[in-house]
Amino acid sequence: MLTSLPNLLTLFRIAAVPGLVALFYMASDLGNWLAAGLFAVAAFTDFLDGYIARATRQYSAFGRFLDPVADKLLVSATLLMATAFNQISGLVILPAVVILCREITVSGLREYLAGIQVSVPVSQLAKWKTTLQMFAIGFLIVGDSGPGFLPVRLIGETGLWIAAGLTLITGYDYLRAGLGHIDRAEQAAAAKKPAGRERASST
Repeated sequence: MLTSLPNLLTLFRIAAVPGLVALFYMASDLGNWLAAGLFAVAAFTDFLDGYIARATRQYSAFGRFLDPVADKLLVSATLLMATAFNQISGLVILPAVVILCREITVSGLREYLAGIQVSVPVSQLAKWKTTLQMFAIGFLIVGDSGPGFLPVRLIGETGLWIAAGLTLITGYDYLRAGLGHIDRAEQAAAAKKPAGRERASST
Protein backbone atom coordinates (compact mmCIF):
# COMPACT_ATOMS: atom_id res chain seq x y z
CA MET A 1 0.00 0.00 0.00
CA LEU A 2 2.72 2.49 0.98
CA THR A 3 4.96 1.56 -1.95
CA SER A 4 2.40 2.13 -4.72
CA LEU A 5 3.46 5.02 -6.94
CA PRO A 6 0.37 7.21 -6.28
CA ASN A 7 0.86 6.89 -2.52
CA LEU A 8 4.59 7.59 -2.81
CA LEU A 9 3.80 10.79 -4.71
CA THR A 10 1.32 11.77 -2.01
CA LEU A 11 3.90 11.08 0.69
CA PHE A 12 6.39 13.24 -1.24
CA ARG A 13 3.88 16.11 -1.04
CA ILE A 14 3.87 15.79 2.74
CA ALA A 15 7.65 15.45 2.92
CA ALA A 16 8.01 18.65 0.88
CA VAL A 17 6.37 20.75 3.61
CA PRO A 18 9.41 20.93 5.96
CA GLY A 19 11.62 21.76 2.99
CA LEU A 20 9.31 24.60 1.98
CA VAL A 21 9.33 25.99 5.51
CA ALA A 22 13.14 25.89 5.60
CA LEU A 23 13.44 27.66 2.24
CA PHE A 24 11.28 30.53 3.46
CA TYR A 25 13.84 31.15 6.20
CA MET A 26 16.54 31.74 3.59
CA ALA A 27 14.79 35.11 3.10
CA SER A 28 16.43 35.71 -0.27
CA ASP A 29 15.57 35.76 -3.95
CA LEU A 30 17.19 32.36 -4.37
CA GLY A 31 15.20 30.98 -1.44
CA ASN A 32 11.95 32.30 -2.92
CA TRP A 33 12.64 30.74 -6.31
CA LEU A 34 13.67 27.42 -4.76
CA ALA A 35 10.56 27.42 -2.57
CA ALA A 36 8.38 28.20 -5.59
CA GLY A 37 10.04 25.38 -7.53
CA LEU A 38 9.54 22.86 -4.73
CA PHE A 39 5.94 23.99 -4.30
CA ALA A 40 5.31 23.63 -8.04
CA VAL A 41 6.70 20.08 -8.07
CA ALA A 42 4.66 19.15 -4.99
CA ALA A 43 1.50 20.69 -6.48
CA PHE A 44 2.05 18.79 -9.74
CA THR A 45 2.15 15.50 -7.81
CA ASP A 46 -1.43 16.26 -6.73
CA PHE A 47 -2.51 15.89 -10.35
CA LEU A 48 -0.03 13.11 -11.12
CA ASP A 49 -0.94 10.73 -8.28
CA GLY A 50 -4.63 10.91 -9.16
CA TYR A 51 -3.93 10.37 -12.85
CA ILE A 52 -1.71 7.35 -12.18
CA ALA A 53 -4.18 5.88 -9.70
CA ARG A 54 -6.98 6.08 -12.27
CA ALA A 55 -4.83 4.83 -15.16
CA THR A 56 -3.47 1.83 -13.26
CA ARG A 57 -6.50 1.33 -11.01
CA GLN A 58 -4.31 1.53 -7.91
CA TYR A 59 -7.03 2.64 -5.53
CA SER A 60 -6.74 2.23 -1.77
CA ALA A 61 -8.47 3.47 1.35
CA PHE A 62 -5.11 4.75 2.56
CA GLY A 63 -4.67 6.82 -0.59
CA ARG A 64 -8.16 8.30 -0.33
CA PHE A 65 -7.39 9.30 3.25
CA LEU A 66 -3.88 10.61 2.63
CA ASP A 67 -4.40 12.61 -0.57
CA PRO A 68 -6.62 15.40 0.85
CA VAL A 69 -4.48 15.51 4.00
CA ALA A 70 -1.35 16.09 1.91
CA ASP A 71 -3.07 18.85 -0.09
CA LYS A 72 -4.24 20.67 3.02
CA LEU A 73 -0.85 20.41 4.74
CA LEU A 74 0.91 21.81 1.67
CA VAL A 75 -1.50 24.69 1.11
CA SER A 76 -1.96 25.61 4.78
CA ALA A 77 1.75 25.58 5.63
CA THR A 78 2.64 27.63 2.55
CA LEU A 79 -0.06 30.24 3.15
CA LEU A 80 1.01 30.62 6.78
CA MET A 81 4.69 30.96 5.90
CA ALA A 82 3.95 33.41 3.07
CA THR A 83 1.95 35.52 5.50
CA ALA A 84 4.67 35.36 8.14
CA PHE A 85 7.27 36.60 5.63
CA ASN A 86 5.00 39.37 4.23
CA GLN A 87 4.58 37.73 0.84
CA ILE A 88 0.89 37.80 1.71
CA SER A 89 -0.08 41.00 3.50
CA GLY A 90 -2.82 43.58 3.91
CA LEU A 91 -6.26 42.68 2.63
CA VAL A 92 -4.83 39.70 0.75
CA ILE A 93 -4.74 37.90 4.09
CA LEU A 94 -8.55 37.69 3.87
CA PRO A 95 -8.71 35.27 0.91
CA ALA A 96 -5.98 33.21 2.60
CA VAL A 97 -8.14 32.99 5.74
CA VAL A 98 -11.19 32.05 3.64
CA ILE A 99 -9.25 29.23 1.99
CA LEU A 100 -7.95 27.90 5.31
CA CYS A 101 -11.37 28.04 6.97
CA ARG A 102 -12.95 26.23 4.03
CA GLU A 103 -10.31 23.49 4.17
CA ILE A 104 -10.94 22.93 7.88
CA THR A 105 -14.73 22.90 7.42
CA VAL A 106 -14.66 20.47 4.51
CA SER A 107 -12.21 18.21 6.36
CA GLY A 108 -14.53 18.01 9.36
CA LEU A 109 -17.51 17.37 7.09
CA ARG A 110 -15.71 14.62 5.19
CA GLU A 111 -14.62 12.98 8.45
CA TYR A 112 -18.20 12.85 9.71
CA LEU A 113 -19.58 11.60 6.40
CA ALA A 114 -16.93 8.88 6.28
CA GLY A 115 -18.27 7.68 9.63
CA ILE A 116 -21.70 7.14 8.09
CA GLN A 117 -20.12 5.67 4.94
CA VAL A 118 -20.98 8.56 2.63
CA SER A 119 -18.49 10.03 0.17
CA VAL A 120 -18.80 13.45 -1.45
CA PRO A 121 -17.11 13.49 -4.88
CA VAL A 122 -14.89 16.39 -5.90
CA SER A 123 -16.70 18.68 -8.33
CA GLN A 124 -15.14 19.99 -11.53
CA LEU A 125 -15.34 23.54 -10.17
CA ALA A 126 -13.41 22.46 -7.09
CA LYS A 127 -10.67 21.05 -9.33
CA TRP A 128 -10.42 24.36 -11.17
CA LYS A 129 -10.31 26.14 -7.82
CA THR A 130 -7.43 23.97 -6.67
CA THR A 131 -5.50 24.56 -9.89
CA LEU A 132 -5.92 28.33 -9.73
CA GLN A 133 -5.09 28.32 -6.02
CA MET A 134 -1.82 26.45 -6.62
CA PHE A 135 -0.78 28.83 -9.40
CA ALA A 136 -1.62 31.88 -7.27
CA ILE A 137 0.36 30.60 -4.28
CA GLY A 138 3.33 29.85 -6.53
CA PHE A 139 3.35 33.45 -7.79
CA LEU A 140 3.01 34.75 -4.24
CA ILE A 141 6.01 32.71 -3.10
CA VAL A 142 8.16 34.32 -5.79
CA GLY A 143 6.69 37.74 -4.99
CA ASP A 144 9.10 40.64 -5.39
CA SER A 145 11.87 38.25 -6.43
CA GLY A 146 10.24 37.92 -9.84
CA PRO A 147 11.33 39.77 -12.98
CA GLY A 148 10.64 43.49 -12.96
CA PHE A 149 8.67 43.46 -16.23
CA LEU A 150 6.08 41.05 -14.79
CA PRO A 151 3.68 41.99 -11.94
CA VAL A 152 4.27 38.68 -10.17
CA ARG A 153 2.83 39.70 -6.81
CA LEU A 154 -0.26 41.27 -8.39
CA ILE A 155 -0.90 38.12 -10.44
CA GLY A 156 -0.64 36.00 -7.32
CA GLU A 157 -2.88 38.27 -5.26
CA THR A 158 -5.54 38.46 -7.99
CA GLY A 159 -5.47 34.69 -8.41
CA LEU A 160 -5.82 34.18 -4.67
CA TRP A 161 -8.90 36.45 -4.54
CA ILE A 162 -10.52 34.54 -7.41
CA ALA A 163 -9.62 31.21 -5.78
CA ALA A 164 -11.18 32.40 -2.53
CA GLY A 165 -14.39 33.26 -4.40
CA LEU A 166 -14.48 29.79 -5.94
CA THR A 167 -13.67 28.38 -2.49
CA LEU A 168 -16.84 29.95 -1.07
CA ILE A 169 -18.95 28.53 -3.91
CA THR A 170 -17.54 25.01 -3.73
CA GLY A 171 -17.52 25.09 0.07
CA TYR A 172 -21.22 25.96 0.06
CA ASP A 173 -21.92 23.13 -2.39
CA TYR A 174 -20.05 20.63 -0.19
CA LEU A 175 -21.78 21.90 2.94
CA ARG A 176 -25.24 21.73 1.38
CA ALA A 177 -24.66 18.19 0.11
CA GLY A 178 -23.12 17.11 3.41
CA LEU A 179 -25.90 18.55 5.54
CA GLY A 180 -28.41 16.75 3.32
CA HIS A 181 -26.67 13.44 4.03
CA ILE A 182 -26.50 14.25 7.74
CA ASP A 183 -30.21 15.09 7.84
CA ARG A 184 -31.13 11.82 6.11
CA ALA A 185 -28.89 9.87 8.47
CA GLU A 186 -30.55 11.46 11.50
CA GLN A 187 -34.02 10.76 10.10
CA ALA A 188 -33.09 7.13 9.49
CA ALA A 189 -31.74 6.82 13.03
CA ALA A 190 -34.87 8.41 14.47
CA ALA A 191 -37.09 6.04 12.46
CA LYS A 192 -35.34 3.03 13.96
CA LYS A 193 -35.77 4.07 17.59
CA PRO A 194 -39.56 3.52 17.95
CA ALA A 195 -39.28 0.10 16.33
CA GLY A 196 -36.57 -0.82 18.79
CA ARG A 197 -38.70 0.24 21.77
CA GLU A 198 -41.70 -1.64 20.40
CA ARG A 199 -39.72 -4.85 20.08
CA ALA A 200 -38.38 -4.39 23.59
CA SER A 201 -41.86 -3.91 25.08
CA SER A 202 -43.29 -6.92 23.25
CA THR A 203 -40.67 -9.20 24.73
